[in-house]
Amino acid sequence: MLVFSQVKSQKTSFDKPDQPAKCKNIRDGKFLRANYPEGIWHMTIKDNVQTEYFNNGKDYIKSTLVFVDDCNYKAIVLEKTEKDDPVQIGDVFSNKIVETQDNLVKVQSRIEKSQFEIIYVKVKK
Repeated sequence: MLVFSQVKSQKTSFDKPDQPAKCKNIRDGKFLRANYPEGIWHMTIKDNVQTEYFNNGKDYIKSTLVFVDDCNYKAIVLEKTEKDDPVQIGDVFSNKIVETQDNLVKVQSRIEKSQFEIIYVKVKK
């Protein structure tokens, strides 16, 4: 997934994180990344299908989400249009929501031996 292959340092802070984390915020909606224009990357989640769009929406990676519990889920790559992206169909990312605050969701993601954190910004309706 592009989001996983192009992780950069993010400075979005969680001054007053929710206690406990509002993990269900990830289950539906449109998400952006801090400091990324929507044309570079955005993601939608609906009915346990996550679609990441990049290249001004011309390319995408679609994954099915399998929730282990409210705060832990797996993303299994089903389709992709960008042949050069290192993510492969069938790749499984294990994700854990570690913090939420307002419309921010911090996710810790793992694939094989790689681990990283991503902060999503949920677009308010």
